[in-house]
Amino acid sequence: MPRVPVKLVSWDEIVEWSRGLAKRIKESGYRPSVIIAVARGGYVPARLLCDFLGVENLLSIQSQHWTEAAKAAERAVLKFPYKVDLKGHRALLVDDIVDTGETLLLARDYILREWRPDELKIAALQWISTVAKFKPDYYYIEVKEWKWFQYPWTRLEDVTQFIKRMIAETFKETGKEKWSYKEILESFREWYGVEVEEFYYRDALEMLVEQGFLEKCGEEEYCLKEKPQQ
Repeated sequence: MPRVPVKLVSWDEIVEWSRGLAKRIKESGYRPSVIIAVARGGYVPARLLCDFLGVENLLSIQSQHWTEAAKAAERAVLKFPYKVDLKGHRALLVDDIVDTGETLLLARDYILREWRPDELKIAALQWISTVAKFKPDYYYIEVKEWKWFQYPWTRLEDVTQFIKRMIAETFKETGKEKWSYKEILESFREWYGVEVEEFYYRDALEMLVEQGFLEKCGEEEYCLKEKPQQ
């Protein structure tokens, strides 16, 4: 069993889920005049919902809780707050997934207080019902067992963080500092239960070298440069 269960989500699935979500919103009779994406995960679903619902107005607000893939920050934070006047509008707040739900609740409360739309509803592609603090007005898939859904727009970011976490925790457990490229790929599959295209591994390792976490110590070998505390 992988240490962190991961599901790779494809672009085709995102389009299918977004279209299905739009159908449910239509069937409910709700007709938003503006869609608000929760940055960053809600950007693509929000834009697709604009297309499938025929909505021209698209805004965004950055509320985030997950600062590292599959690891939560202490609290949700609202970044770069600004004000717009949404009086006279029916709004739809959109994110990719309702996990704890804290980022959405923070964004919802701010929008209601500062932007003041006539009505606001929340939609997400997925809702993890076992851990979420609330149920969105609209969702397409209910997830009953937690896993990390790896969306196509964060693949490199997640692979980079996953490799960093794997190497850091292995160092704490065993003191291992040197990795071959082959070892990294094999361990990645073991830790996360998925496999991505090779360029993601290559680009992720390049990023970790640029960040000073790793250094090249051979043609296909990497050494831990920034050692975490054991």
